[in-house]
This record gives sequence, structure tokens and C-alpha cells, in this order.
Amino acid sequence: MSAPAIRIEHLGKEYRIGAKPERYRSLRDTIVHAATAPFQRLASVARGRSSVLSVNTFWALSDVSFEIQPGEAVAVIGRNGAGKSTLLKILSRITEPTLGHADIYGRVGSLLEVGTGFHPELTGRENIYLNGAILGMARREIERKFDEIVAFSEIEQFIDTMVKHYSSGMYMRLAFAVAAHLEPEILLIDEVLAVGDLEFQKKCLGKMEDVGRQGRTVMFVSHNMSAVTRLCTRAVLLDHGRMVAFGPTPAVVAEYVFKGYGTLAERRWEDDARAPGDDSVRLHSVRATDPAGVVQESFDVRQPITIELVYTVTQRGLHFTPCFDVVNDSGVVLFLSQEQTNWQDVVRPVGTQRSTCVIPGNFFAEGTFSVDIAFWGFRTPPVGLIEENGAITISVHDPLEGGSVRGRSTNPYPGVMRPMLHWQVRAEDH
Repeated sequence: MSAPAIRIEHLGKEYRIGAKPERYRSLRDTIVHAATAPFQRLASVARGRSSVLSVNTFWALSDVSFEIQPGEAVAVIGRNGAGKSTLLKILSRITEPTLGHADIYGRVGSLLEVGTGFHPELTGRENIYLNGAILGMARREIERKFDEIVAFSEIEQFIDTMVKHYSSGMYMRLAFAVAAHLEPEILLIDEVLAVGDLEFQKKCLGKMEDVGRQGRTVMFVSHNMSAVTRLCTRAVLLDHGRMVAFGPTPAVVAEYVFKGYGTLAERRWEDDARAPGDDSVRLHSVRATDPAGVVQESFDVRQPITIELVYTVTQRGLHFTPCFDVVNDSGVVLFLSQEQTNWQDVVRPVGTQRSTCVIPGNFFAEGTFSVDIAFWGFRTPPVGLIEENGAITISVHDPLEGGSVRGRSTNPYPGVMRPMLHWQVRAEDH
């Protein structure tokens, strides 16, 4: 096996909660600190350890070890706070590890949160040249790629505007274009699909696929399981800073989904006072489950999805219907479903009830979707007894094993929905 592009050994990062951030020290400060250090240590002993003990610590990463080979595309997945962004910041040399080390063999380009890597007082044009110089590229190399970068970012008319005046979407367009086109040997990307419209997200995915085909190494942090499955051959699963799985992407995604590391597909309100609703009806839980009743965050595109609502009716004589709509990550409402079509004529019984709706398999396209919940009461006009937008989030991925509309095709597939429709074929006599 060839030498790895990235080797991480026993990597750990500790943060101190409540500690004052260390200010920048000049050369003079360093010399003074060295000269007075013995006296400072004596004073520290005299004061005791109470000040140290008052500062809490936590490990954002703990004992993480793995290797990535040149040309691999590897995803880093896990719920919020798992340590994904911390890992990429260490690899990007933005922060230093507390323990262990990470060896990187090759020129690194990174695209982390908006605001990293560009100088706000420089124009877009100047930042392109600055980033290229940081990557060690000659001016001639940058000029050769310049027009392609600007065309990809679609901000030609603002290229000579200072980037501090850019919107977050414009900033991310240019930042991604620079990171992907200046030919780093290793590309580190953190949630690039969180910013930008649907068409630009498609361009980003296509460009990342091109980067992988060119033999460059990619590390990709994302909550979008369909993009992870499509782009990456292997994946790392982090939970509370620890690596709990590393291997082929389908297996690691399944580990993430089936063993409860993802929690976005279920929402519970234990405190009635804070639960959505009022004195007439209260919502207790919303969840998405597979046919076996297991809560899932990511579903195979061929798999039915059950949306389940549990609520309590406390007022007699209520006329209402539970309903939900599904919204994609571009804000498009795909559809709305309601339990009762004649809900004006239905009196809801008092007590706790469970309403379920099954969305058939081969219905969604790949993507990430939020589910909005509403209970509409019968008045003129109808009134919302409960409205809980973004109650849960689910993702849908296609394993490319056949059995879905796209079959085994690996090409981008259009459409915000992907139903499996019935076709008939018959021979016509001529």
C-alpha cells in the first residue's frame, strides 16, 4: 500500500470552559515571561490550586486514529458536537491538538465555516490570488485558473468588490470555487452544502466528484447522508469526540442511523407546559420510523417512512385534523398530508391518541427533508391549534443497488420527487 495522504494517531483536543483566551504575545512579552516564570510558579503554588479547579474542561476529540490513502474521498459524520469541525480545523492547522498528531502529505485546501480564509478588506479578485499564494501556487498557475473560478462562482460583477460586502451565499460560492479549482492535493470541506441554492449545491457536488476522479484526496463533513453516500467510499463516525466507526460508507451510515447516533428523526416534549399546543390539545412526540417501528434518521429511497404523532385532547367537542408537510433543503414544500379530509364533521375524542401516516417507498428523491406539524381547528377561517415547523428532520439516500427509479445509474438524477410510476408496454401492429 502507498504512503497515506493523511495519518492521524491518537489525536485529542481539550478545551477549557471558563478560561480566559490567551492574548497574542509579542517577542518582548515572551522574554519577560521567561525571565519571571520562576517567580510566577512560586506565586501560583502560594495561591493554591483553587483557580485551576474552577475551570472545567471537555475533550472535543479523544484518541482518534485512522489513515486516508491518496485519492480517497472520506466522509466525517456524526451529530452536532461530535467533533467533526474540530478535526478539520486541526488538519487545516487552524488549531493545535492537545494530544497525538496528524501528518498530512500534500498541499491542503480547506473550506470551513464562512469567514475562514478570506481577508474581508480585500476584493474577491485579490483573495483568489492570496489563497493561491498561501497554497504555494505561482501567479501563472492562479491566472490560468482565474476565469474558471470566477465563472463557477457566478459573481463576476462583484469580483472587484471587497468581500466584507458579500452575502454569506456569495462568499461561499467564491470560497468553494477557490478551494476546488486551485488544485490542492488534499481538499477539506465542512458543510459546504449548508449555504447556497439548489443549483449551486448540485454544482458543488459535481465538482467534488470531479476532484475525486482526478485522484485528489477529499475529507467531507456533512449531515446530508445522500451526498455522503454518493461522494465518499469510506466514512468516519464520531460521537462525543470519539471515533466509533471507520469503514465503507454504507456500513458506517447504517451504524449512524440504526444505533441512535443521529437523533433528528424523533422529537419529544416531556414537559406539558412547554409542549406545542394549549389547554385543548397538546403534542407529545413526533418521530419517523421504518416498517419495524425503529426510529431512523436516514432512509433507503426504496423504504417506506412512517410519520407518527402522539398527542392528548383535553377539551370535548373539538373539530381538528393533524397534518404535516415535507420541505426539502431548498425550502420547497413537496407536499402536505392531513389525517381527515372531512375534519369539520369529526369530533375528536378526549384522551391520548396516536396518528400515523405511511409515505411509500420510491416516493422521495435523495436529499434532506424537514417535517412541519400542524393541527388545524374548524373555524372560519381555520385556526392553527398547533404549529411546529421543522419538528423533525430525515434524509433519504439511494444505495445504487437497483430497485429504485435510477436503477444502478451513478449520474445525477433530476427532480425534487422520485416516484416509482407504473408503465405499460405493448406492441403496436403496423
